[in-house]
Amino acid sequence: MNWDSIATRLLSLGESPLTARDRGLTAVLLLLLQDQVPEPFGVRWFLPLPTLSYRLGDLHTGAPGERDFGPHVDQTNYSVVVDEQVVVKWLTPPVPLPHPTPEIFAHLVEAGFNDTAPPYAALTRTVGAHEELLALVTGYLPEARDGWEWCVDEAVAGSTRFAPAIGRLAAGLHLALATFPSDVPSAGKARTRAAARAEAALVDALELTDGEDGAWLATRAARMRHELAPLQADITSPRIRIHGDLHVGQILQWRDGYAVIDFDGNPTVTDAEPCQPAARDVAQLTTSLEHVAQVAVRRRDVRPDQAVAWAAKARAELLAAYKERLAEEDRPDLLDEGLIRPFEVEQECRELIYAARHLPRWRYAPMGVLRTWYQEENVT
Repeated sequence: MNWDSIATRLLSLGESPLTARDRGLTAVLLLLLQDQVPEPFGVRWFLPLPTLSYRLGDLHTGAPGERDFGPHVDQTNYSVVVDEQVVVKWLTPPVPLPHPTPEIFAHLVEAGFNDTAPPYAALTRTVGAHEELLALVTGYLPEARDGWEWCVDEAVAGSTRFAPAIGRLAAGLHLALATFPSDVPSAGKARTRAAARAEAALVDALELTDGEDGAWLATRAARMRHELAPLQADITSPRIRIHGDLHVGQILQWRDGYAVIDFDGNPTVTDAEPCQPAARDVAQLTTSLEHVAQVAVRRRDVRPDQAVAWAAKARAELLAAYKERLAEEDRPDLLDEGLIRPFEVEQECRELIYAARHLPRWRYAPMGVLRTWYQEENVT
């Protein structure tokens, strides 16, 4: 393969997304990217690629090792592991620029944040007057498992030893993103948008959740609105560039520790603002611990009371480590704890919306969390 044959394939990606049938193309591309890239393609480098253990001639003999993650990995796009060193995530289909990930990659490298898969490059192409993102090139993390695997194992074992490390990782990410240059709305506008977004999520959740769950949810709507009320006040917490989809599934446990990945934003929220209070990310991360507990109950036969106690302990330890890390850098102001609960309530509404529109079998998790929060004796 050469640039002519690769270019022909890349130009067709919108109509025919890359699949396993294109085996070999990704490995060739990594070598060719290091030379002059012809129009209409472009490459933006963040870090130099590692030394790859193959040459173009090796590709005709079955080397190098190139593989995908297999059908057991739930992913929106298509990722290829090359030489057990590099992951190329093909956007299927390509997405218009600007896209959050390339600019965040560049900033994290500049800020010295290393608790992520090393960001190497972004491959783009120009279509008419517009530019599209074709692929993202990052480092491969050996023995990596996402949080829907490793964290469920921790819940089954009743262990929260991971929580301080995850709290510090999240705080380190926010400290790095807090220096991202951006325009932020005024306090009044931020308040109005946050309150309106949360109310809309609750309305949609009530409308889309049917049956016994829907009837139960309707009886808790007033209590949920009460907990969303802090979003109607001026939000004075700094608004920073956030991850936007920070849950345990975005945190890999790998051979050398933990790493946060996937800065594409929340694919189910089209109107999300890039700059929000850090509490938004924190709330999604803490609620994901409660979802892990529900998964452990449903799939691993953990007793409900044990799972709930585990989630509470993990949450407390994560938040304590998060705040400690902010304090070490003299930035405790980044977290307004009063916003965590309303954002958590909104997040559960969004989980119900996601379940109704995309994955009905997931509804048990947010409903299980809400039933834990709003037990009969807690309803007024």
